[in-house]
Amino acid sequence: MKKTDIKTQESSGEEIRNGMKRRNFVKLLGGGIFIFFQPLDIFDLKDSVLPQGRSLTKDYNAFLQIAGDGTVSCFTGKIEMGQGVITSLAQMMADELNVPLEKVKMVMGDTDLCPYDAGTWGSQTTQTFGPAMRAAAAEARSILIDLAASKLGVPASQLEVKDGFVVDTKNPGKSLSYGSLANGKKLERYLDVKPAVEDYSKFTYVGKSYKHSDARLKVTGQAKYTGDLKIPGMVFARILRPPSHGAKLSTVDVSGAEAIKGTQVVRDGDFIAVLHENRDKADEAIVKIKAEFTFNELKVNDKNMYDRMVGADSRVNVLRTTGDMAAGSEQSDKIFESEFLDPYLAHTSIETHTALAKLEGDKMTVWAATQSPFGLQDNISREMGFPLEKVRIITPFVGGGFGGKAPAQQGVEAARLAKMSGKPVMVVWTRDEEFFYDTFHPAGVVRIKSGIDKSGLIKLWDYSLYYGGSRGSDTIYDVPNARTTAYSQNMNATAIHPFGTGAWRAPNNNANTFARESQIDIMAAAAGMDPLEFRLKNLKDQKMIACWKAVADKFGYVPAKAPGGRGIGMACGTDAGTWVAMIAEIKVDKSTGKVKVVRVACAQDMGLCVNPQGALIQMEGCIQMALGYTLTEEVMFEGGNIKDRGFDTYEIPRFSWTPKMDCVILDRKDQPPKGGGEPALITVGAAVGNAIFDATGARVYRMPMTPARILEAMKKA
Repeated sequence: MKKTDIKTQESSGEEIRNGMKRRNFVKLLGGGIFIFFQPLDIFDLKDSVLPQGRSLTKDYNAFLQIAGDGTVSCFTGKIEMGQGVITSLAQMMADELNVPLEKVKMVMGDTDLCPYDAGTWGSQTTQTFGPAMRAAAAEARSILIDLAASKLGVPASQLEVKDGFVVDTKNPGKSLSYGSLANGKKLERYLDVKPAVEDYSKFTYVGKSYKHSDARLKVTGQAKYTGDLKIPGMVFARILRPPSHGAKLSTVDVSGAEAIKGTQVVRDGDFIAVLHENRDKADEAIVKIKAEFTFNELKVNDKNMYDRMVGADSRVNVLRTTGDMAAGSEQSDKIFESEFLDPYLAHTSIETHTALAKLEGDKMTVWAATQSPFGLQDNISREMGFPLEKVRIITPFVGGGFGGKAPAQQGVEAARLAKMSGKPVMVVWTRDEEFFYDTFHPAGVVRIKSGIDKSGLIKLWDYSLYYGGSRGSDTIYDVPNARTTAYSQNMNATAIHPFGTGAWRAPNNNANTFARESQIDIMAAAAGMDPLEFRLKNLKDQKMIACWKAVADKFGYVPAKAPGGRGIGMACGTDAGTWVAMIAEIKVDKSTGKVKVVRVACAQDMGLCVNPQGALIQMEGCIQMALGYTLTEEVMFEGGNIKDRGFDTYEIPRFSWTPKMDCVILDRKDQPPKGGGEPALITVGAAVGNAIFDATGARVYRMPMTPARILEAMKKA
């Protein structure tokens, strides 16, 4: 991996201000309006006491800085991991301040400089942080206009902003730049009545397509990730890991590691690591440690886990209910009962969990590949006893996250080792460690009992989900008698999951959409109806109907009953406030069971689309990634022992799998923006599964739909 001196952080173009106080940063910038914010000022912190209820500030000072030359720095606690918010947030800031886009510079994921943010996940950046940032920029713009009005001696109502200049509309020759208004002062005024944000019809940048601003850095290899950083005195760490999540260290002999010249062994209880200035030597030393473990394994594996989930003593929570289940059964001419199974999934980010920690005086600075810089700051403060203001997290570019880099355990490990050793410490998880310690998408079971009347109207929908998560479990269709019930871990009951689970891109919505949309197709086939006709007959949601019409037009869909041998399937759903519909065409080799996805059409209503090019890339990325959970990906395990530790056994999508993709983003400029980083992913499994049924007459109820499972389903069919 390429190394660089960490005095420069290419991810934001900002100098890494190692431990620098904010006021010194102000001096560094020189003259200009510095709209500043000290994230911790609102808390009374003593020793290691953590603040309660941290939230995104409403103070516009937190979000931006305007330098003397008119450059606008946009501060956000969000991070960039390939989703493109480094570009779309800049577009939004540029339009609200009415400055050229090239004048906006992003500063992201630095807990000393940026406003508090819970984390970058759930496709929430544009739809939750975006409006707060726009409101802040609108207030700053109004204050700048008031300042200009005072200097020009004209009413503020007579002024407007063009390209970062406040202009007198009655005398265009009279104008002041944002930079000249700075005059080396801080901006400390506030407005009692907050101004409205810019009307969408006046946008210059929002709604237009722009390539990601970090694209050139990344494709040329200039972009710096955490693992590319290097500072004087830095050592690499390898940590002694147990062979299973059910293992506990009993005896250890570190003499073999200590015999390797230059190796330092550090220990705090069962936390043992080797440190060396050479990464290869650290790798060599860790395997020289002789350790013995005791085991207390859960009696669960990838074969019996589903029966265990359904049979567990669970907490029962009725999430939604309408009508009456008994009445729904009586009104139904046909009843259908199905069970769908979903496995554990790994995140498989190309960049493994990485962190570099340095303790300088009483200040701990950690550069980390994390989706939650402030969450990591909280964890280090809590676990190590540092006052919160003495922990700084800086997040360079992150090489993929998908929910897996929210916990950031490696950041705590690096900080602990830096404190124990007195040296800057780099922790880079191996691929083996990544598979073992990263949280997994939780496995789950979905059982559905549904019914239709003689006309094909759904009268009954009884949806039960076990341990997988409820995101995406909405009925969506117009059903008079519907219920959704979640079964989850009971307090003090034996654990169901033998290892850590967590968010995995659109958490569990892929599983719930697979189950729901497969069940819909089952009913459509039994009713003798075209699957799209059946869906539209049972839908009242106009946004979903619009998505179906758009995707059918894009695909060139011709109605037909399934199975018809065409290999065409479809699915719809909602995620992160976005509606999505998909139609897929596949080919099945009936002798091997192997599936090739030929083409996919996808339409989504995501409200105002800030950067259509970026949203298109996200849709295509979702489709490609989803081919993995659909066709090959599942974690094999025995108790706490993860059997898949690399890409030799855990197969992710390949470039050769890429289908023809046609994506449509509905024009909704007058609507609030919604999430675009996850929705298209949720529908792929169901669309492909329904296409397999159309091609073969066989229904697959378990993900992934491997060749062996398809062949087995074909035999049963």
